[in-house]
Amino acid sequence: MEKQPLLGFRRGIHNSENTEEKQTLITGAHDADVTVATERHYTKNLAFAIAACVCGSSFMLGYNTGVVNTPATIIKDFYNASYNKRQGTNSSKYLSTISISVLWATTVSVFALGGMIGGLSAGYWCNKYGRKGALLRNNLLHLISAALMYYSNFLNSYEMLIAGRLLVGICAGINSGAAPLYLMEIAPTSLRGFAGVFNQLAINIGILVSQILGLDSVMGTKDLWPYDLGATVVPIVIMLCSLPWCPESPRFLMLTAMDENKAEKGQKPNTLIWLRETEDVGEDMDEMKREAETQRMMPEFAFMDLFRNKFFREPLTISVVLQLTQQFSGINAVIYYSTEIFKTAGLSAHWAEYATIATGGVNVVMTLVSAFLMDRVGRRTLLLVGVGGLLIFSAILALSLILIKELNITVVWLPYLAIVSVICYIIAFASGPGSIPWFMVAEIFSQGPRSAAVSVSTMVNWFSNFTVGLVFPLLNELAIHQYSFLPFVALLIIFLNFIYRRVPETKGKTFEQISLLFRRPDMMVYESIIQQDSINTP
Repeated sequence: MEKQPLLGFRRGIHNSENTEEKQTLITGAHDADVTVATERHYTKNLAFAIAACVCGSSFMLGYNTGVVNTPATIIKDFYNASYNKRQGTNSSKYLSTISISVLWATTVSVFALGGMIGGLSAGYWCNKYGRKGALLRNNLLHLISAALMYYSNFLNSYEMLIAGRLLVGICAGINSGAAPLYLMEIAPTSLRGFAGVFNQLAINIGILVSQILGLDSVMGTKDLWPYDLGATVVPIVIMLCSLPWCPESPRFLMLTAMDENKAEKGQKPNTLIWLRETEDVGEDMDEMKREAETQRMMPEFAFMDLFRNKFFREPLTISVVLQLTQQFSGINAVIYYSTEIFKTAGLSAHWAEYATIATGGVNVVMTLVSAFLMDRVGRRTLLLVGVGGLLIFSAILALSLILIKELNITVVWLPYLAIVSVICYIIAFASGPGSIPWFMVAEIFSQGPRSAAVSVSTMVNWFSNFTVGLVFPLLNELAIHQYSFLPFVALLIIFLNFIYRRVPETKGKTFEQISLLFRRPDMMVYESIIQQDSINTP
C-alpha cells in the first residue's frame, strides 16, 4: 500500500463532486502544517479558573483514591466493632476474617466501579449543563458522599461508608472527564499542554495529602479517621465558592450552545475577554468560527458514530490506548509494592511508610516540571521518553525482585537498585504518561464528538484501574509472585511501539488543525510521516 502524507491526499484521484471540498481541506491542511498560533501568556484570571477547577475535581479524585489506604487496619476494626454492636449488649459475635476481607475489597473496588459509571456519563452532563455547570452540580453530590462517609462511624454503619465510596467514585468519574475538557477549552493554543498537566498535578497532590493525613501521627487514628474521610468537604466548598466567578468554556458556548456573543463578551464572567484579560480575542474567535463552519457542514454527531465513522476511529483508538498505557504501565502496582521494597532495603515499617510518601512528593514535583516542558518539548516526545523510561525501570525492578525474593541472592546493592528503580519509574511516569492521556483526548477530537470521546476514554481508564487493582494482588500473592511485574513489561513494549507508530504531535496546533489529521479517508497515519510532522512542528 502506498504511504500517504499525514496532511495530504493521494495523487490521481479526480472527483468533480468533491473538488471544492478537497481544495478547502487541502488549504486547511497546509495551514495546519505551517500556521503557528500567537503565543499567549498566563493571565491572573486564567490561573484563577484553573485553580478553581482542579481544587474541587482533580484534587478530590486523587484524595479519594488514597484516603482509605493508610488507615486500612483501623477501618477494618471499625467494620468488626460495628457488626458486634448490632448484635446487642455483651455480644461476642464478630465478623470472620473472610467477611472483613470481602468488605474491605468492596470498599476499595467500589470507588473504581463508581468511576466507570461517572466517567461514561461525563460527556452527557458536560453537554447538558456545560463544563463548568457539570463540575458545580457534581460537587453538590460530592457533599452527600462526604456526609455518608463521615457519619458512618457515628451510626455504626459500614454500609454507609461503602455507599459513600460508590457515590464519591461516580463524582470522581464525572470530574475526571469534565475537568480536562474545561481546562483544554479555556486555555489558548500555546498553553493547552501546561493547563492540561494541572489536572494530573492536582490528582497527585490529592494522593500525597491523603497519605500524609492518613498517618497515625496525624488523622489515621481510631478517633480521627472519620474526619480524614470527611475532609473532602473543604476543597468542595472552595470550588463551590470560587468556580461560579469563572467563565463557562467559551468553546462550549460558541460551538455547543451556539451563543457567539456570550463566547466573546456576554455578561461577565461568561466571556473569552475575561480569560485573556484583553479585547484582542479575534484570533480565538476566528478559530472557533472556522470550526463552527466545519461542524455545520458535517452530519449531526451521534454517540455510536465514534465506532461507526472511520474518521473518528483512529483518534478514538489513540485515546483508548493512551489510557490503557497509563493504567497498565503498572503504576498502581509499583506504589502498592514500594513500601515492601523499602523494607527490603533495611528500613523499618515506620520509615518505609514515610519513604513511600516521599515518592509521592517526587511524583508531584516531576509532574510540575513536565508542565513547563509540555508546550516546548511536545506531547509525543514526552510520551515516548516517559513510556520508554517506564519500560526500562520496570524491567530492572522486576529483575531485582526476582533475584532478591526468588533466587535469594544477597548482594548488598540489590535492594538499593530496586529503590532507585522505583524512584526513576515514578519520574518517568510523571514526565508524560501520567498527565497526557487525560487531556490529549480533548485535543484530538473536534467539538461535536469531543465529549463522547472523553466519556469513553475516561471509562476505559477507570475500568483499567479496577482491573489492575483486582488482578495484581492475586498475581502477587497467589500466582506468580515476584514475576508479577513481567506482564507490565510486556505490555509497555506494545504501548511504546503503538505510540511510536500512531500518535501524532499536537503541540502548537489548533483544534481545527489537529482534526484535519484524521478527517479525510485517504489520510493515513504512518510512522515515518508522523516523525516528520513532529520534527517540523515549531
